[in-house]
Amino acid sequence: MTAGQIARRGIELCKEDRWNEGLDLLTQVFNTSDARASSGELPISYLSYLGYGLVRYKNKRREGLALCEQAVKLEFYQVDSWFNLARAAAVLGERRKAVSALDRALKLDPEHTPSLELQSEMGQRRIPVFGFLSRDHFLNRLFGKLRHDLRPAPKQRA
Repeated sequence: MTAGQIARRGIELCKEDRWNEGLDLLTQVFNTSDARASSGELPISYLSYLGYGLVRYKNKRREGLALCEQAVKLEFYQVDSWFNLARAAAVLGERRKAVSALDRALKLDPEHTPSLELQSEMGQRRIPVFGFLSRDHFLNRLFGKLRHDLRPAPKQRA
């Protein structure tokens, strides 16, 4: 099998939630020196799958995030790469980066189901009470908590 075929198979395994097998194949492709040289046949999105897998399953935070960022730089039009960057950033607790990457993915494909699901899971922040102050300003934090506490309770189903 060629490096491109191995990478595609690794991506398929990751999409099937068989991350250990998929990561083994993607790591094999990444580590072969000739695979990098002939990257024209490689789907660049393999970098984002490898990156997310490293962050999520191998606890290689810096390396994984760098691979995801490299993938979106090389192919900024790939929805899956932006989605994987968002997932990696979310795992690392970098919410702003995750939201930004998700926004980019959904601009490319507003119907991308995995991105919509992640966006729903993460929730959306409300706008700051005082828009002219930073989100982290103590007044926005204080009045934001107050607004949250005073919101009406959700209706109970009968």
